[in-house]
Amino acid sequence: MAASFREGYEYFENNSGAIIGAYNGGNLGTQRAIYVDSIEKEISLLEESINDFWGKQTPSKMLKGDVAEFWHAGTFNVNATINESPHRVAVDRSHSFGSVDLSSNFEESFGMKYYGSGQESARQQAVSVFQRFKEYQAKGGIDTIEKYLRDRNYSDTDAIINDPIYSGQIRVIPHDQLVDATAWLERMIKTEGARRPEQVKRYQDTLDLLRDRILDNKGNESIILNKADAEKLAVIAKEGKFKADDFGITAPEILKVELLMKESLKAGLSAAVISIVLRVGPEIYRTIDYLIKNGEIEEGQFSKIGFAAVSGGAEGFIRGSMAAAITACCKSGLLGEILKDVTPGVVGAVTVIAMNTLKHAYQVATGKKTRTEMSNDIIKDMFVISASMIGGYAGQAILSELPVVGYLIGSLVGSVIGSFTYNIWYKTTISFCLETGITMFGLVDQDYSLPNDIIQDMGLSTFNYDTFKFETFVPDTFRFDTFDFETIKPDLLVIKPLRRGVIEFSKIGYVG
Repeated sequence: MAASFREGYEYFENNSGAIIGAYNGGNLGTQRAIYVDSIEKEISLLEESINDFWGKQTPSKMLKGDVAEFWHAGTFNVNATINESPHRVAVDRSHSFGSVDLSSNFEESFGMKYYGSGQESARQQAVSVFQRFKEYQAKGGIDTIEKYLRDRNYSDTDAIINDPIYSGQIRVIPHDQLVDATAWLERMIKTEGARRPEQVKRYQDTLDLLRDRILDNKGNESIILNKADAEKLAVIAKEGKFKADDFGITAPEILKVELLMKESLKAGLSAAVISIVLRVGPEIYRTIDYLIKNGEIEEGQFSKIGFAAVSGGAEGFIRGSMAAAITACCKSGLLGEILKDVTPGVVGAVTVIAMNTLKHAYQVATGKKTRTEMSNDIIKDMFVISASMIGGYAGQAILSELPVVGYLIGSLVGSVIGSFTYNIWYKTTISFCLETGITMFGLVDQDYSLPNDIIQDMGLSTFNYDTFKFETFVPDTFRFDTFDFETIKPDLLVIKPLRRGVIEFSKIGYVG
């Protein structure tokens, strides 16, 4: 009974890493499925916003800036969702004085200018308050500059008259214009620095904040867009035919398996901790028991604890990571719709059986185990692990509020019962094979050769064939004549019954 409990505990300890990993992987897979859905939702919003220009009569060369706003906002939000960032950008569609084109929830605002050249885009980004007032007058405006600015919430006219109206905003222009725009702004800073120093501020502010994309310095950014591509995008938007996957924006391409594996390794670490505790626990108990009985601790017991921690953690990590990765891939749909409903217990059991089979096969290949022993070990693994899985589901049903804990407790009970039941079944099977000579499909080896000691007792001589012996030189010798008494040895009848018994693991033969 004690041996069966010990074996059952060892099975549970080996399986616990896979169980924990599979449960974590199940949660991870569900999270990943939600994660993919959130990406697809942002992609749908991007498509809807751009296709909302369907039927517009505005020429594409003029519409490209409006479309670019939604492109940058949408692709940024998709990228932020991929990175699981809460940062988002919204298109304001405001045309008031100095208003931002895109606002964000991370204290940044953005202004878009998609003009015909880099110089013109930079010029529009650097326009001053005074220049905008002059444009107002050119269109027939009659207000004085003081009233014009007061109506737009400016009070100190002299202080801000030469400031850029987009001061503080990130200035976004076409990607292919960035170099030319930068060069033009640098020239204007040098020129105005010598001629009109008060104008330098608006050019320098624009240069410092000039970008070809939206970004938050946290790894999230939009996809760059050239002027020509923006015009093509405007044509597609007016036709209502924009599809994100035509531009390489799709959830399957975005969702990298590496991200899934990274999370699986984290689940493996959790499984390793559990495995270490279960592996080291019995060794610590033995050490304390030895201390109570003998009043001291052997040095070797500490090394046992250390070795148990290392080996248990390594095995638990491997099993947990594999089970988590498999379960997560199933739950997230990467392995097909049919496997989305797979339970963590099944994945954990399959993982353990697969790894144990590889371990047994390696031992056979290195001569540490026979094929018969491997077959029996695999059968035992499947039997005990099946019992562990049944016990786990029973424990989960009883302790439904603690799913993982309930499964682990039930799994421990199931492993012990399974080990105990298998040992009884194995002994019964060996007895049955002993009496009947059945081999149980080759799982039991029936050996009908006589043992060497029985052959010797029968007076039979044996020989080994296919052997080679070297000739030896024996010198001539002589011996003095001696007188030997004749002895009489009566013939005796010796009866030694043979019986069949277990002579090796899963091997039955004659026993004298």
